[in-house]
Amino acid sequence: MQKMCFPCCFGRSCLVANQGYMSEAGASLVDRKLDLNIVPNTKVIALASETFNYTAIDKAKAKSVKFATERFPDTLGKKMKAGLPPKIGSFQVFVNGYKDADFWVRRFQEEPPPKQVLDHFQHLFEKLVCLDYIIRNTDRGNDNWLIKYDKYKVDTPEESIYVAAIDNGLAFPFKHPDEWRAYPYYWAWLPYAGEPFSEETKELLLHKLKDLQLVGELLSELKVLFKHDKGFDNSQFDRQASVMRGQILNLCQALESGMSPLQLVQMPLLRIESDSRSKGSSFIQQFQDKYPFFSSC
Repeated sequence: MQKMCFPCCFGRSCLVANQGYMSEAGASLVDRKLDLNIVPNTKVIALASETFNYTAIDKAKAKSVKFATERFPDTLGKKMKAGLPPKIGSFQVFVNGYKDADFWVRRFQEEPPPKQVLDHFQHLFEKLVCLDYIIRNTDRGNDNWLIKYDKYKVDTPEESIYVAAIDNGLAFPFKHPDEWRAYPYYWAWLPYAGEPFSEETKELLLHKLKDLQLVGELLSELKVLFKHDKGFDNSQFDRQASVMRGQILNLCQALESGMSPLQLVQMPLLRIESDSRSKGSSFIQQFQDKYPFFSSC
């Protein structure tokens, strides 16, 4: 009853539970594979710290082991490893000098940068769009992607403005949102989303996304990464992959047709599933037939 009345308090039903750290690392993997270079490098690592949340039993064990190893360093100290047990999570490079996109987007409306800077920013914005669309990011507001701008370097746009796509922990769904909320991409309401994809973006991505071998490699690498999670389920990953394939197909069609990011997110949603009945690499295309109750949140 509580879940029915307060669905927002029980997570996103389209996402694999407790896999946010894998999603963060997965977004970084996709970013590198497609040469987008907008996600700060992110890895899955194991760390231990007293600031982490541990059970009373773990804390008591660590305290006992520490006492024993300090009391008998020549015997127990050589056989027992002191300290709290490490926890697995994502570790992302910190970026300096950035502010949330909402700050700079508002500033650019009042004080527009030179055209060459705006053109470069448009390309960076389109990279963000493509990343979010491919991984179906369900949590992209204008406060969780970053912009770094130096007005004193406008003569070299590539050194004047940068974009960082952080906070990618709620992506890679195993189905399109189809219950209460749609989890839209909030960048779709920005003026930059109304511009057709640039030739620069098409040249960067289209040939890669149409390369079935490269897409297959990308999905295989994601599978290897996600397998590090104890709760990994092969059939669930297949569903995640089917959503990604559908997103990639839509994006290819949008790039080829000269669409804008806004038109991209209005395309019919689909999944491309592996055909288990076929011995070869055969796929079945399935269109979304159920949509969320709320479309704007």
